Amino acid sequence: MMRALAARGIAVPQGFALTAEAYWRLLEEAGLRPAIEARLQDYQAGRTSLQEAGESIRRLIMRAPLPAQVEEELLQAYAELSRRYGKDEVDVAVRSSATAEDLPQASFAGQHDSFLNVCGAAELRDAVRRCLASLFNDRAIVYRQEQGFAHLRVALSVGVQKMVRADLACAGVMFSVDTETGFPRVVVIDGAWGLGENVVQGQVNPDEFVVFKPLLADPRWRPIIGKTLGTKERKVVYGAGGTRATRNVQTTLAERESFVLSDDEVLQLARWAVEVEEHYGRPMDMEWAKDGPSGQLFMLQARPETVQSRREAQFLKTYELKGSGPVLARGLAIGEAIAAGRANLIKSVHEMNRFEDNAVLVTAMTDPDWVPVMKRAAAIVTDHGGRTSHAAIVSRELGVPAIVGTMNATQVLLHGQEITVSCAEGEEGRVYDGLIPFEARDMDLS
Repeated sequence: MMRALAARGIAVPQGFALTAEAYWRLLEEAGLRPAIEARLQDYQAGRTSLQEAGESIRRLIMRAPLPAQVEEELLQAYAELSRRYGKDEVDVAVRSSATAEDLPQASFAGQHDSFLNVCGAAELRDAVRRCLASLFNDRAIVYRQEQGFAHLRVALSVGVQKMVRADLACAGVMFSVDTETGFPRVVVIDGAWGLGENVVQGQVNPDEFVVFKPLLADPRWRPIIGKTLGTKERKVVYGAGGTRATRNVQTTLAERESFVLSDDEVLQLARWAVEVEEHYGRPMDMEWAKDGPSGQLFMLQARPETVQSRREAQFLKTYELKGSGPVLARGLAIGEAIAAGRANLIKSVHEMNRFEDNAVLVTAMTDPDWVPVMKRAAAIVTDHGGRTSHAAIVSRELGVPAIVGTMNATQVLLHGQEITVSCAEGEEGRVYDGLIPFEARDMDLS
């Protein structure tokens, strides 16, 4: 984006990247490949657990020194970036990007680690090593196996990017296609106060804006066709020092009752989304941020959208409830399906072994560590999150109906209670008491 789209007015924070070559050199110079292969073979043969294998490999990488040339070039590039921003040690985001990541057919969304508000050479070296080690996060190992990627054929690049002070403003994500229906003529923008982590992870219910793309080119029109105020209960800000680079704090009443973006800012982001989509030639999933001190908007990342762009258009499956009952919870409907089963309230990933196959997963929010349970669920219901949260994105990829942002599901639904999750009644998803009969129909559109 920096090279191809800056001339079109799209602002991207400056930075640099360690290429995949740095990862291969680390493996070779430290002689890690045989040890990694041995631990993966032990896991695949059932001699060790996934957790033991992953932790052992990550420990090997963390203990290995960065190759001398890699470390020298890393620190030189950081010094130059700091000079450009007029600082001795500039604050940066250190982000993982695997060579098999963000493909149109495999997202790897959230599988690897990234670190915010990294400052100084020592913190940078540590964050880079942690990014490289995250190539062997437990969830990344499982995802590669399921997608058919050989573990030692995938490398990882580390992007180092100047932090946008969104902790003093706002940040979020946007899609150049409707994430639910695949309708290609709108841009959907989600945002919340502070750094963008809470939006991506689904820890808050964000503001949402929908813009009609065909009218964006005409300055006479302001085609914002939808605005939804989110509750935005928390925001991620810079840490107070020590080892806490960031922290979550409560938002004020004024922040919760205000939209994070003005109409002009919404339209600017939407125009950028159209430019990015045209450049890459496919629907895109993007991250944006607003800098508090300057008030300037920035594009942080763009990757292919991986659900609607692959959807088969030949068949249509429709669902219809054949009864009714008390509505226990309401939220945003993800998908258009209906599912019924017993509610399984799971408070944290440490309780995942309690989950029963084909039950309804009820929890506050999900992150990539939850994917193994999400795959076994008949449906998913969360307290927090918007249409671009982790729970929403992964449930779409899995084809599992979900209702996100209910605010109270974990409080009003009982463990073991029989419920029906309906995403077939429009944008609002509803959780009904009891097992309500429903009908699913397949239509061949040809």
